[in-house]
Amino acid sequence: MSYDIAIIGAGPGGYVCALRSGQLGLKTLLIDPGDRLGGTCLNVGCIPSKALLEASEWFHSVGHKFPAFGIAAGSVTLDLPKMLGEKERIVRTLTDGISLLMKKQRVEVIRGRGRLAGPGMVVVKGDGKNGGDEIAAKVIVLATGSVPVELPFMPFDGKVVVSSTEALAFDAVPDHLVVVGAGAVGLELGSVWNRLGAKVTVVEMLPAIAPFADRQLTTLLQRSLTSQGLEFRLETQVTAAKVARGKALLTLTGKDGREDKLTCDKVLVAVGRKPFSDGLRLEEAGVTTERGRVVVDDRFQTSVEGVYAIGDLIRGPMLAHKASEEGVAVAELVAGHAAFVNYDAIPNVIYTAPELAVVGLSEEEATQRGHAVKSGKFFFRGNGRALSLGEPEGLVKVVADATTDRVLGIHILGPRASDMIAEAALALEFSASSEDLGRTIHAHPTLSEAVKEAALAVNKMQLHG
Repeated sequence: MSYDIAIIGAGPGGYVCALRSGQLGLKTLLIDPGDRLGGTCLNVGCIPSKALLEASEWFHSVGHKFPAFGIAAGSVTLDLPKMLGEKERIVRTLTDGISLLMKKQRVEVIRGRGRLAGPGMVVVKGDGKNGGDEIAAKVIVLATGSVPVELPFMPFDGKVVVSSTEALAFDAVPDHLVVVGAGAVGLELGSVWNRLGAKVTVVEMLPAIAPFADRQLTTLLQRSLTSQGLEFRLETQVTAAKVARGKALLTLTGKDGREDKLTCDKVLVAVGRKPFSDGLRLEEAGVTTERGRVVVDDRFQTSVEGVYAIGDLIRGPMLAHKASEEGVAVAELVAGHAAFVNYDAIPNVIYTAPELAVVGLSEEEATQRGHAVKSGKFFFRGNGRALSLGEPEGLVKVVADATTDRVLGIHILGPRASDMIAEAALALEFSASSEDLGRTIHAHPTLSEAVKEAALAVNKMQLHG
């Protein structure tokens, strides 16, 4: 059987590409070995982690936030199996929904591992098959995503030394969890287990957490997380590890070369992810790679005609929404439409409390690109809605070009920053000026008024600061 487009991988890039392809009338095949569609993000990443973040924040708020509002809940107990069960229910609801959407858009789904087998050919091997089925497709899209990076001296064992997958399903709250890496995954899952009662130590080799974000905001976030109970060991590396009797003995080395020993019962290694292309046979097919990533042109086409790649396999941030937009773009290009992804307007979020969300350039990045920069900021402690929520921490910073006033980046640390960043992304997408943003009417009282005030502050026009 022949298809217009065959997509290998059903994560946020692959399944969205399949849906858009179906919408556009292309005969579409989606290939994935998993029991449930959605890839890492829906099954063991974005969605289950947010379910646990929300649940753990509620648990923590009962004893630490509610009393200030006159709510005395008394003794609060944790039912971890029930919490994990609700997480699984949410995941199942969404993955089942994707399967229904595939039927709606007439996308055929095959369970199995796909690999390239020459121009216009894919081989799909299911469980128990010796060879595999050959399938012809005019266009093949590689969307197999990424996997956690493993430290060579401390391999994952799934019990003591774990990746994010196992850290989403501990059967009990760890006494002491060490998180290696202070990016989104490490900070989010560290926050979850800290709220539920674990001692959490975060080890980061760089001098600051969340290195992609504005330094002022990350400093404030670290201060907030420290006040919540997380311990940070910055400019420190784990240089050796020994696992025995259900415990890990770690050797930590600081920038001055001094060593320290740390014993814990769980180690979450969250130092990043790497493209997953095992089994695709890229080299045999002639697909060019560079440092593990598939090389593509501006139309997402690889070095092999008719073979495209998207998501974590290619350049750019490893983010689900970035992969989805690339999937849509490929489908539209294949169908003969124009398509474009604006990489300068891709939001990045850490779902801690407070949340950290950024889009566009920091002041430092803007200066490096040759912009004369001006900026404005507004603290949530001056926002009525933030105070009524009991969440006054954080600020909004707007970075603009000093000559044109065009918004170059917006950085938010505060409550529901993950939702507010959409307005910021829209401002960048449509090349808005800070004056445009500042003159936009925002409902009162809302958290988004902080964005308006920060935009006004760029030109020293803020009203409440």
